[in-house]
Amino acid sequence: MSYISDISGAIETGKIKVIEELVQTAIDAGLPPLEILNDGMVAAMTAIGERFSRGEAFVPEMLISARTMKKGVDILKPHLTKETANALGTVVIGTVQGDMHDIGKNLVAMMIESAGFQIVDLGVDVSLERFQEAIDSNDNVRIVALSTLLTTTMPSMKRIVAELNANAQRDSFHIIVGGAPITAEFAQQIGADGYSPDAAAAAVLAKSFS
Repeated sequence: MSYISDISGAIETGKIKVIEELVQTAIDAGLPPLEILNDGMVAAMTAIGERFSRGEAFVPEMLISARTMKKGVDILKPHLTKETANALGTVVIGTVQGDMHDIGKNLVAMMIESAGFQIVDLGVDVSLERFQEAIDSNDNVRIVALSTLLTTTMPSMKRIVAELNANAQRDSFHIIVGGAPITAEFAQQIGADGYSPDAAAAAVLAKSFS
């Protein structure tokens, strides 16, 4: 098998203990870092994301694959230029104020990062002010992603989106929303630019805006 196939296979199957060595071996062999990233890592996460969307893979598998890729990327990062490492821009993500759930949000963050974005994860119970501050203080924010699992915090999401739509920098970023009670219709009603039903679709949606 080739270095790229080895790396891709390790990520798809979640072989977290060997990924660092595989990536380092590929680097030492002279493979271009961007080729390792795109053809070995991003392609693998895209494949498992597609399997997830078809119901052939599940959340635990996606989590371990995303963690495996993260370990590989940590080895690769020193060999990538800053521009290449963050080529698609920054995504600010958080669970909206009043909601403490983060499993879905964490998975979305990992999948979007795997697609080539820089992630600023604000965590849970995130207020409008913290979203605004993150937009103002980070470079090249292209997407703001809001999550909620509770129907009781849907009004909070609606309020935050409304305020973000009034942000002076609004033309420079897209707003995407998701979570168990959220629908495409609700996303449209509150003025978001997009909705994703799952983490794999969120990564595809994010890339569609790049």
